Amino acid sequence: MRVSCGSIAIVFSLLLPVVALAEATPASVATLDVSGEGDRAEVTIDGSFRIPTYSIDSLDDGKQIVIQVGGAVLGPDGLQVRGNARPIARTTASTTAQGVRIVLTLVRPATYRARSESGRIRVFLDAASAPTAEREVAPQRAPGSVARVKYVGIERRNGRERVVVELDRPADFRVMPGAAGPARLEVDGAVVATGVPAQVIGDAAMVVHAVSVKTLGERVMVEVAHASGSTATALREGNRIVWLFAPEANAPEATRQIRTVAREAAVQVDGQEVAAFLSDVPLQVGPAKSDHRYTGRRIDLDFKDADIHNILRLLSEVGNVNVVTADDVSGSVTIKMRGVPWDQALDVILTSKGLGMVRRGNLIRVAPQAVLEKEREMAIQREKQRLELSPLETRLIPVSYAQAADLSARVGDLLSPRGKVAVDSRTNILVVRDVPENLDDAEELVRSLDSQTPQVLIEARIVEATTSFTNEFGIQWGGDVAMSSATGNPTGLIFPHDLTIAGGATDGQTPVGGLSPFGTAAQPNFVVNFPAPAGTGRGAAIGVSMGALSGNVNLAVRLSAYETTGQVRIIASPRMLTLDNHSAVISQGTSIPYSQVGVQGVQTAFQDAQLSLTVRPHVTSDGAVSMSVAITRNEPNFNQTSARGDPTILRRQATTNLLVQDGHTAVIGGIYTRNTGHGLDQIPVFGDIPILGVLFQHHTQRDARNELLIFLTPRIVNRSEALSH
Repeated sequence: MRVSCGSIAIVFSLLLPVVALAEATPASVATLDVSGEGDRAEVTIDGSFRIPTYSIDSLDDGKQIVIQVGGAVLGPDGLQVRGNARPIARTTASTTAQGVRIVLTLVRPATYRARSESGRIRVFLDAASAPTAEREVAPQRAPGSVARVKYVGIERRNGRERVVVELDRPADFRVMPGAAGPARLEVDGAVVATGVPAQVIGDAAMVVHAVSVKTLGERVMVEVAHASGSTATALREGNRIVWLFAPEANAPEATRQIRTVAREAAVQVDGQEVAAFLSDVPLQVGPAKSDHRYTGRRIDLDFKDADIHNILRLLSEVGNVNVVTADDVSGSVTIKMRGVPWDQALDVILTSKGLGMVRRGNLIRVAPQAVLEKEREMAIQREKQRLELSPLETRLIPVSYAQAADLSARVGDLLSPRGKVAVDSRTNILVVRDVPENLDDAEELVRSLDSQTPQVLIEARIVEATTSFTNEFGIQWGGDVAMSSATGNPTGLIFPHDLTIAGGATDGQTPVGGLSPFGTAAQPNFVVNFPAPAGTGRGAAIGVSMGALSGNVNLAVRLSAYETTGQVRIIASPRMLTLDNHSAVISQGTSIPYSQVGVQGVQTAFQDAQLSLTVRPHVTSDGAVSMSVAITRNEPNFNQTSARGDPTILRRQATTNLLVQDGHTAVIGGIYTRNTGHGLDQIPVFGDIPILGVLFQHHTQRDARNELLIFLTPRIVNRSEALSH
């Protein structure tokens, strides 16, 4: 028997280091498998842990899922990522002081639910459904097994509030936060054990007011009455469900804008603890500010040389609060007040005696102001020492759309004196080293600033309509009369014995078509020669020729008319795609050569005649587009040329600044011109004769109209991605 005990002791002594080594070895995360179809994906995290302790956060409006595995480290080869799915754009992992931090960056917001098994964590992502306030964190349980709730209580550690639900085995649960009413936590497949109170009363002045527990079949419903505006996050630690509550943020508006990255419940796992939502530095209440509002019950006070301790006891009874005074609080008070809130009276009395107070819930501590200020300075010093002694962590923050070097200065403003930031230009990653809370602020700032730059598609339509009308009416008439011996009809006078009269408005280029049925009329002898254009493809004319049989008398008349109407519609539609706050230019045209005489002789130069669009857009926060636009349309005009035949340039240009809603069309300019003219050619005196004057006239009428309109339509191509931040 003695030998047996010694052998057992030897075996135990040999196994003890092995057991200690196994307990000292932390859990490791080895692989991450990704699978899925369409907008759904399943992420499986495998490691050496049996029942993992983890928490999941949704950041950036659901575009980032952060999985924190407490007390774990990455394997020797890092995290091996296998497979891919469309919702997941990038996966990063790092080891922190709290464990392994895995960040899943998604292409668009998604809901998630998680389930833990022996040695693995499964996260199911769904980008097809709209985000909801409900989460599932469901560890797997054996079919038919029923867990028992052994303990429900409210715990406060270092200013932190949490509701703890302890079971005898892991169970499925889901959280339904209540914004206006109580928050609910349902534990499936569980019952309440004997001895667990149905209600746990908290502090009405704190975040968690009360907790009630009841059994509904095989479900346990835990309801928490909490402060208005507070947020909650639940995580599982083995057989315990820890429900963390955070008060409503009271930070200034400017600070909230910097740190606002839709965190459904920002939780940092600290072993089996969670980072405090309340500061450990006590709130020191000094003299009341002018804008402070007092809400206490109005009272009347009338005392002379009353001991201040009695006055404080009276105000404690009226305000239903607990008052604790320091040993060095003494003196008497003479006071007379009517209809004053009790909290304002307390504030005035303490100020008049050089005292201050620290209030937590319904407990008020009164001490000299100098003592409280000294305590505050000591608390600040302790906080500074804590920051100086806190271990530093290094976090890699990838930057997708911006330049990491541009964001490094902004991130550096959030770090402590011990922190530093470096830029890896090759991978566009920020390497930040500081205390954990500052790393979270830096990452939130990067996620807020690292947004897609809006891309704007600018489409311009230049519409030009031209209408022309020309009308001409002309007449040609003339003839000849011969009285001579040759024709047998002399005048019979000595002088003039022979007389010949003929029209003289004739030249070699006078149109004579229609005056002779044989197609020739050598000398039509026009008296009035005002023809309108008539020829191949234009105008019309009719001729009448009359003459005597002997040829002594001839009369020829030719009427011609010309009218033309034209309509031209020119549409140019340049379009381009550019980034926000970046100028873009698009042009199309031709270069016209012309001769230029200089010292070196005649040289050929070129003049550009082109259509160009220059725009610089800026996308506003409400989705409108502010633009600086310059549109030029130049074209050659061959109807008007120089002395050497070079065409002139018709220039049209519009430059403006305007604000247009996304997808709307604006008319940024228009030019309307009209040229009309009426011409009259006539024979003096004869053309003024009524009615018969038309035989001595030539009429010309012209009307030309031109209209130019410019339309502009901006469209934000990546609106949902760029404006969601």
